[in-house]
Amino acid sequence: MNFSGRFTRVLKRMIVVGLMFLCALAFTGPVQAEEGLNTHEVKQGDTLYKIGMKYGVSVQQIQAMNDMYGTMIYPGQELILPVTLEEWEEDLLARLVEAEAKGESYAGKVAVATVVLNRVESPLFPDSLYGVIYQSRQFEPVDNGHINDPASHTSRQAVEEALSFQGFDGGSLFFYNPDKVSSAYHNDREVTVVIGNHVFSK
Repeated sequence: MNFSGRFTRVLKRMIVVGLMFLCALAFTGPVQAEEGLNTHEVKQGDTLYKIGMKYGVSVQQIQAMNDMYGTMIYPGQELILPVTLEEWEEDLLARLVEAEAKGESYAGKVAVATVVLNRVESPLFPDSLYGVIYQSRQFEPVDNGHINDPASHTSRQAVEEALSFQGFDGGSLFFYNPDKVSSAYHNDREVTVVIGNHVFSK
């Protein structure tokens, strides 16, 4: 085989390997989340308005997420951003809310969704919605299979409201029904709100 033929075969092999690598990147599952996905490092010329427009969130939410009372920011500052979800993630969260808060008020459904979003932001939990929901032994509907039941319109609305509510809640990371669960682990935590049968805490 001449040099030209060998070169062509090597080139084709390199292209195939490269395509396989790109496909592997493209089809990585949702379990892994990018580091720093919900933060923004302020650049020269940034304003809260520009940052809000870039990520599709309000200035008020950015301020609430970062305990800010004004609009002054500076280059190099790391801002925490509200969690934004893709369509499949909203559906997953709505199904969890439907199963966890069935029979609870609309406010209770919003609070359950908010707890999950707060966990995505918290260093104590996985940094993706999928990771938070499927973390071992955290949510009963995942264990009993009810996570796969379809969500109601009300649960979907509750998720939308929870997304807009980020930063304005009490930072709840846990919820439980004291009639069903009795644990010192929950009793030692600061209660943020009680809605219906659920006690929310952080």
